[in-house]
Amino acid sequence: MGATTDMKTMGDIESTGRQDEDRKGRLSSVSMAIRILKAFEGDDAEIGVTELARRLGIAKSTVHRLVVTLMAEDFLEQNSETGRYRLGLGLFGLGSLVRNRMDLSTEARSLLIDLRQETGETVLLAVPAGPEIMYVRVQPSRQAVRINAEIGMRAPYHSTAAGRAILAFQPEDRVAALVGATLPLRPPKTVTEPDKLQKLLGNIRRLGYAMEDEETELGMRAIAAPIHDAQSEVVGAVAIAGPVQRLSLKNLNGFAEPLLVAARAISARLGHRGSLGAGDA
Repeated sequence: MGATTDMKTMGDIESTGRQDEDRKGRLSSVSMAIRILKAFEGDDAEIGVTELARRLGIAKSTVHRLVVTLMAEDFLEQNSETGRYRLGLGLFGLGSLVRNRMDLSTEARSLLIDLRQETGETVLLAVPAGPEIMYVRVQPSRQAVRINAEIGMRAPYHSTAAGRAILAFQPEDRVAALVGATLPLRPPKTVTEPDKLQKLLGNIRRLGYAMEDEETELGMRAIAAPIHDAQSEVVGAVAIAGPVQRLSLKNLNGFAEPLLVAARAISARLGHRGSLGAGDA
């Protein structure tokens, strides 16, 4: 019995050691890939494998393997005439995404503060973040009883006013992919049936804003409107949220006009030139 225990222990140790080595190897590869990308920060727009290996002190075979991986993700591309490599459009896309989110947050800041001042409730700015939304700016209510929200917090599309305001104006295939998925039931009021959610999204497109009645968190209501960029794409949403003790559905509807005014103003700062009144998709 004791010998068997010792053998298992040694096997566990060896397995753990291999896992640690594998993990270190993966981390090392990520680090080297990042170093390769950073090598293009200088004046050279295109660099060959031999030069990359020399500059970074990495074997040519390793550089070539990593370059192939980076090309597969469109982070690098190869000049067919010279055989050298340059930064790819995949990085441009990521950079544009970060820049757009930073621009949105910056341009919205003063208008969110004004909206918080006018309504007295917490005002949030949300953006798409893969299968969820993310709050990138929060102006908390000054009142003692208020909702808790933090920058970086993620939330579902289907149960939040901000998520619905974004989702309602997405391409049909994007909406269908989410609505067709299994939607988690949160509080009892949450709409999870695809048909009901599709009808709800249609109503949001007609009105120009979305509402949430204790569907993400019991005791909380919210109203949100989409934000459009220069290409008329919905890139985020501004929301007003507060406790049900203060926000009756009538009071919430009363916030629709100042909310839409703020959403239009933020959209205009992003270069949007169309109207965003009720019924405008």
